Amino acid sequence: MKKKTIYILLSDTGTWFTRMIRMYTRASLNHASIAFDPELKEVFSFGRKSPGNPFVGGFVKEDLSGQLFKEATCAVYSCTVSEEQYRKIRNYVRKFEQDPHLYKYNLLGLFGIMLNIQIKRENAYFCSQFVASVFEQSGLSIVPKCSSRTTPSDIEQSRALRLLFRGELQSFDKISQAVPNHFLGA
Repeated sequence: MKKKTIYILLSDTGTWFTRMIRMYTRASLNHASIAFDPELKEVFSFGRKSPGNPFVGGFVKEDLSGQLFKEATCAVYSCTVSEEQYRKIRNYVRKFEQDPHLYKYNLLGLFGIMLNIQIKRENAYFCSQFVASVFEQSGLSIVPKCSSRTTPSDIEQSRALRLLFRGELQSFDKISQAVPNHFLGA
């Protein structure tokens, strides 16, 4: 059976909104995205729709070369999946791509994480909830909790993922080139 690779990007853009989140989480990386290519040209998440306004959010195709990610630090992970799981994951994300206006940012869900309660809203996600739900619906759980309570730190600790790169996002060129220089333990 042939295997496929999905990529997970955890990042910190250094904006005041992410600094506020970091004050609570004490984690260095507080945003999660999913990608289908090793060059990270097709990266999807739930986040700000306007770079200057963190309160207007929803499903986004992220532009990693844009101003928001200019000073970002990151970790890139890979997850090996079956062709069937890959197809399910890709089709699930395509639903979001086709009708992005149907989906909202789950700001209330972030408060649920702070209060340790599950707040699940229809068609509303925060970044790590989206990434975890993408895997859940394909039959692969990457974290031992429901998606609506998943944080980027939970994803970072997943045993289903392999760390490929850690460092400044702008220095990330291509995973195949980055792995030899930045793979931890090398």
